[in-house]
Amino acid sequence: MAAKNRVTYHEENINANTLKLREVLDTMPRFSKDFFRAIEPNTSAKTRISYVYDIRLFFRFLIQSNPYFKNKDIKEIQLQDLEKLQAVDIEEYLEYLKLYVDDEGKTHTNQEQGLHRKLAALRSFYVYYYKRELISNNPTLIVDMPKLHKKEIIRLEYDEVADLLDYVEHGGEKMSGMKKVYFEKNKVRNLALFTLLLGTGIRVSECVGLDVEDVDFKNNRIRIIRKGGKEDFVYFGDEVAEALFNYMEQRKHIVTKEGHEHALFLSAQKRRICVQSVENLVTDCASQITSIKHITPHKLRSTYGTSLYRETSDIYLVAEVLGHNDVNTTRKHYAALGEDRKRMAAKAVSLRKYRCARCRGFRRSILAAAGK
Repeated sequence: MAAKNRVTYHEENINANTLKLREVLDTMPRFSKDFFRAIEPNTSAKTRISYVYDIRLFFRFLIQSNPYFKNKDIKEIQLQDLEKLQAVDIEEYLEYLKLYVDDEGKTHTNQEQGLHRKLAALRSFYVYYYKRELISNNPTLIVDMPKLHKKEIIRLEYDEVADLLDYVEHGGEKMSGMKKVYFEKNKVRNLALFTLLLGTGIRVSECVGLDVEDVDFKNNRIRIIRKGGKEDFVYFGDEVAEALFNYMEQRKHIVTKEGHEHALFLSAQKRRICVQSVENLVTDCASQITSIKHITPHKLRSTYGTSLYRETSDIYLVAEVLGHNDVNTTRKHYAALGEDRKRMAAKAVSLRKYRCARCRGFRRSILAAAGK
């Protein structure tokens, strides 16, 4: 397992996010630091980074669009200025978020998910000062949260999983030139990566954060760092073990860049592979298998969670393996009926059992008429 005196990928990310948070806070009103100091014990560095960007965007909107804040520097905004805002100002902000152009001329859009998250961040910001009686008005509570419509969970079916792994392993056989060379060069790594994601359901951030020392073949398990920095062990089956072993044998002969000696999955530049690279790889390979589903690493996680639930019907086991703190999250995302179970449900109830023979005869006549 990983040595204690070595800075892990997770720790490096925390340090980088902490420095980035300080850098952004230095551009914000002074009172903002109190809020971020207060939420630190119960939030991850990644969450605080998202919050600070969202709240800074709100201040920039006020300076750009609100007459009271016109021509003010963002650092000049006072806490009492927040009291002067009304619900309509927050509603105008939400409207602005749907389509806006940043300082660099880049256009941004937000759908209901993005609007919901940004208003939630702003509410938390306001609530902190309101509860401490530092402001007497909280217009964010009057504005309704954007409604989130339930989306169908996209996942791969059994045959699609097999097709995807077959493509990762043999797709290069139909290629030529440099594309074939590059594909074959990374084939063993990619097969290990896809097999691990599909066979354990770990998050892409947990995957890229793995070190060589985190793989334990004796017990068929890996050591990962969950959200919030919690250490956990995830067990894998023989298919994953074989793919990982083959890659790690190849990995032994790679001379890495300095500082990346312990990284399990390496990029072509011999550095620890990044989240974006894995996302691009998964999307590209999956597009060769299905054109109607946009597959990401998280969809592979959904695929594993659904498969595990189908096999065990144990929602608590699925929650534990996936590292969910709340089993309701698991119910929401991974306990959906698959199409096969829906088809089974159609045959489970017979309305007039004594006429079953006639029903079967009717179906045969329909098929005959259809030329089946």
